[in-house]
Amino acid sequence: MKIQYLQTLDSRIMEVRQKVFVEEQGFVDEFDEIDKRAIHLLLLENQLPIGTARLFLTDEKQQTYRIGRVAIIKEYRGKKLGNEILRCLEEKAKELGAKKLELSAQCRVEKFYEKNGYVASGHIYLDEGCPHIHMEKQLNPTAI
Repeated sequence: MKIQYLQTLDSRIMEVRQKVFVEEQGFVDEFDEIDKRAIHLLLLENQLPIGTARLFLTDEKQQTYRIGRVAIIKEYRGKKLGNEILRCLEEKAKELGAKKLELSAQCRVEKFYEKNGYVASGHIYLDEGCPHIHMEKQLNPTAI
């Protein structure tokens, strides 16, 4: 496995997101303006793109970053690659000075994020008809 960080949305990332979110899950508005300012993580297996996610600043004052568009190609799921993507993005966020991470989780994978230290808050809401929940994780707890 190889991880790459990219400042632009390239065709390999688009391919993974197209397969997972558009073809498999039926989302329509997959690509947006945030892609232009996000850091993109690309997960490769023998040069084949198999996973991706993005990271972007949402609150400079609070040093909050958002993880989004976490996707693994179907054939590679169940191998803890999602955990690895989160770990890598958390490290990258810390390098950038993040104190907190947030994300919008599909409710069907809420437990996955909970196991990785994220806490749900607020009410369930729909994003393109799919139930989601806001989740957060503190990266630098106050030391006593």
